[in-house]
Amino acid sequence: MNTSRRSFLRNSAFGLGAIAFASPALQALAAVKYKKLVGVQLYSVRDDMRKDPQGTLNALAEMGYKYVEHANYVNRKFYGWEAKEFKKRLDDLGIKMPSGHTVMGKPHWDDAKNDFTDLWKYTVEDAAIMGQELVISPSIDMGIRKDKNLLLKYMDIFNKSGELCQKSGMRFGYHNHDFEFSEKLEGELLYDIMLNNTDPTLVAQQLDIGNMINGGGIPAEVMKKFPGRFVSMHVKDEVPAPSGHEKFESTVLGKGSGQIDVQALVKLGDKEGGTKHFIIEQEAYQGLKPLDCMKENIAIMRGWGYK
Repeated sequence: MNTSRRSFLRNSAFGLGAIAFASPALQALAAVKYKKLVGVQLYSVRDDMRKDPQGTLNALAEMGYKYVEHANYVNRKFYGWEAKEFKKRLDDLGIKMPSGHTVMGKPHWDDAKNDFTDLWKYTVEDAAIMGQELVISPSIDMGIRKDKNLLLKYMDIFNKSGELCQKSGMRFGYHNHDFEFSEKLEGELLYDIMLNNTDPTLVAQQLDIGNMINGGGIPAEVMKKFPGRFVSMHVKDEVPAPSGHEKFESTVLGKGSGQIDVQALVKLGDKEGGTKHFIIEQEAYQGLKPLDCMKENIAIMRGWGYK
C-alpha cells in the first residue's frame, strides 16, 4: 500500500455525516448495499453440526433462521459437502449463507509468485458458489501479529484478497479476537494498525463484541473511531468465565452480567457502524443445550426488532 493511501486510512475516522465530503473510497463504501439480516454462526452448534449436520440445519430452519455463517471448510468441503451440494441443502431449507470463516494466512500466499496459492483461490471460488457476500478470515497467524513489518505486508495481502473477492462480487473481511485489543507493536494497538492499513472498500470488518471486551476493547468506542466499517457483527452476551485465560464467556442474549449492553451495541452498529449482518454467536452454554440457546437467541433478536 502506498504512503498516501495509508495516510488517508489513518485519518479517516470521522462521523457518518461527513461521508458526503469524504474521499471517493469512503463514498464508495457508503454506497455498498447489503441486506439487513439476522443469522447464526454455525460454530455455536459445532458439536451438533459434527454429529448430525443435516438434522442441525433442519432444526435451525424450524426455529426461523434463514441465514447461517460457516466455520468449517476443509479440503474444499463445508461440513463434509462440496459447495454445490451444501448450497442445495441450504436452498432446500430456505437458508442462505452470506458469509463464512476461513483463516487466511501464510499457506495462502506465494511470495515467489507474488500471488495467492490455489488453496485461497479455491476458497474464494467455493464462497462464490455458495452465494456469499463476505469471505471472512477469523484470525491471523501468530507469527504475523508479532512483527509489524510482516503485519503490514499481510494488510497489503488483505487488500489484494479484497480485490480477488471483488472479481466474484464479494468482499473480503476480518473478524477480531481479543489479542488485537491487548497487543501492541511499536506502541500501536494491532487493531488500529490493521484498520489504518486496509482499504475499507476492499476489507470489511466483522465486529465480535465478546472477543473485543475480553481484550480490553470498548465496542462503542471502536465503532465511533472507525464509523461505517463494520458490515457484520457477532452478537453475543457475556458472563464471567469460570476458568481459563478469558475473563468472560458468552451466554444467551439478555442474560449477561452487565459487561456489555448488547441491545444498545446492536443499535449503534445499525446507526453508526454500518452493520447489516447481525450474526448470533454463542460458544458457552452454562449447562444448556446449544440448540435450545439458539432458539432463545433468535427470539430475543426478534423482540429487539431484528428479523
